[in-house]
Amino acid sequence: MNQAASPPLAATPAGDLEALAAMYRIRMLEEKITELRKQQIIQGSVHLCIGQEAIYTGSCQALRAGDQVFSTYRGHGWAHALGVPLAGILAELMGRSTGVCQGRGGSAYFSAPDWGFYGENSIVGAGAPIACGAALRNKLSRNGAVALTAFGDGAMNQGAIHEAMNFAAYQDLPVLFICENNTYAELTPYRETVRQPDLYRRAEAYGIPGVRIDGNDLAAVRDCVADFAAQARAGKGPALIEMTTHRLVGHYYGDMQSYRPKGELTAARAAEPIGRWRRQLLERGVAEAELQRVEQEARDAVEAAATEALDAPFTPVDTLQEHLYV
Repeated sequence: MNQAASPPLAATPAGDLEALAAMYRIRMLEEKITELRKQQIIQGSVHLCIGQEAIYTGSCQALRAGDQVFSTYRGHGWAHALGVPLAGILAELMGRSTGVCQGRGGSAYFSAPDWGFYGENSIVGAGAPIACGAALRNKLSRNGAVALTAFGDGAMNQGAIHEAMNFAAYQDLPVLFICENNTYAELTPYRETVRQPDLYRRAEAYGIPGVRIDGNDLAAVRDCVADFAAQARAGKGPALIEMTTHRLVGHYYGDMQSYRPKGELTAARAAEPIGRWRRQLLERGVAEAELQRVEQEARDAVEAAATEALDAPFTPVDTLQEHLYV
């Protein structure tokens, strides 16, 4: 073991171990959702984020109370990384009254603003202009908050993303644009749809910073988001961060993934973020028993949350039109 290669773990022990725990919980949450979807306890379309956990965990560790996050329909990981309870998420997906939106949002549409999670959106790229609205409010009220909007590589070709980045740039809005580049725009390799595959370079056209980082490197994600968030709070405006990763499951539940070349998933699993962070903690002196404890506690938390959600009552059908009109 070479402790000199990394800063001593004592510098941020709780944060680093909690990062591992959070990634485990997100991974196991998605696995539990898969199980419940197979049993048809969860109905409808489900988009999982297995393999992308470092993006959510690292980004949210770099944010602070009062910041706002706007995700895609692949939002379970973002929500829990912000602290949204596991039972509330699972109950929401099951249509139970104890869900964060009382079962009305489901997998692709729920929000939890009490935790800074302003929700999912199934319209590709639509979260970006909404985040600009939040950022404009932050700027005018001088509250020091930052808005973060996440979208996929395919969304980079949507007009809403262009308009949002242009508006944010000339208004110097405190908003971070996070491109979760997970290799595929739905079922199509993103490189087949663009001439310039370095998506972060589009920031040059707006006169804002643009960088590409390894989205499976939790420390890199956390440091990068913290840096640009600090700049945004200081009035220096937005930034575009392209985070490369690889989802380890299909675009949606039931996706046969026949478009993937042979061997691609094997390579992606070798580079996935949880195993990488776990190895780094081992190298920095954390005991194997401690890491096993963190993993087991995460598993127990997800199982307990699933039991709690399953025991909750369904949202009554006769309340269907509540919250639709003022």
